[in-house]
Amino acid sequence: MTNEEQRLKVRAAAPDWFHWAIGQQGQSRRVEVEGCSIHYLLWQPEDSVENPGGVLFVHGGGAHAHWWSHIAPFFRAGYRVAAIDLSGMGDSGIRPREVYNATIRAEEIHAVIKDGSLGPKPFLVGHSFGGFMSMRYASLYGENLGGMIIADSPLRPLGEDQGRGRRASPMGAIRLYPEFDEAVARFRLRPRQVCENRFIVEYIARHSLKEVEGGWTWKFDSNAMAGRRFAEPFHEHLAAANCRTAMFIGADSALVTEEMARYTNGLMGPDAPLVVIPAAQHHLMLDQPLAFVAAVRAQLANWQKQDGH
Repeated sequence: MTNEEQRLKVRAAAPDWFHWAIGQQGQSRRVEVEGCSIHYLLWQPEDSVENPGGVLFVHGGGAHAHWWSHIAPFFRAGYRVAAIDLSGMGDSGIRPREVYNATIRAEEIHAVIKDGSLGPKPFLVGHSFGGFMSMRYASLYGENLGGMIIADSPLRPLGEDQGRGRRASPMGAIRLYPEFDEAVARFRLRPRQVCENRFIVEYIARHSLKEVEGGWTWKFDSNAMAGRRFAEPFHEHLAAANCRTAMFIGADSALVTEEMARYTNGLMGPDAPLVVIPAAQHHLMLDQPLAFVAAVRAQLANWQKQDGH
């Protein structure tokens, strides 16, 4: 076992399904977008699958593609699957602070869909901040999507403290840790929550670090989610989405209230499902991963059935 494999090995007790999933490692790939190297993971469909569809998972703020490594393999039975590192996060390149916005990230999503050969009508699944970026993508390229799932993205109704997004601070100074294990122990979910599936959180933590001079630090640019990250008109982007949409929320989410869920779902139109994952908080794919997988697969299958597939 190499030093890197040893560092990434999960120590917490984990069920067989988790070891099966992370054992199917996605292929690491890159594509250039507006002068920035965008990294993503790609899982090929199972050999028996004919005419596979495509699915792209988009992570939340300050996160990365490996947040989906325990989820993506469950979709190989019918799809070619990818998970992106948005610019300034994960193993993607860094942009100047003033360049970060939802439009450039929509182009990153577009490039990964094309480079990963996800097909003419792939599905997009965006969590939290990634849901906002997906809204922007759907407003620009929605006709290219088979459907979009927004997972626990806290979109506030118009008039409800809209200045909050403009006052939001950057992610903060990125700390340096002399030892890898010390950094892993300091990893915390944002917003703070207890996750019973410690093995998933540990796996994510171990993939969230990079070695720099003097030690280890987190894989995100503190400017990548600066104060204007929620100040864009995402309600307009979602209303303009030219594709089928659905909203998934955690029943115990600390960020998405019932009113916010109804508002967001209303922007999607009368036929858009609102799916509540029981016993899940904001990070619903960590709290209830198998329920999340089942719900997403059912939604995608329903859309495919509507298309006669």
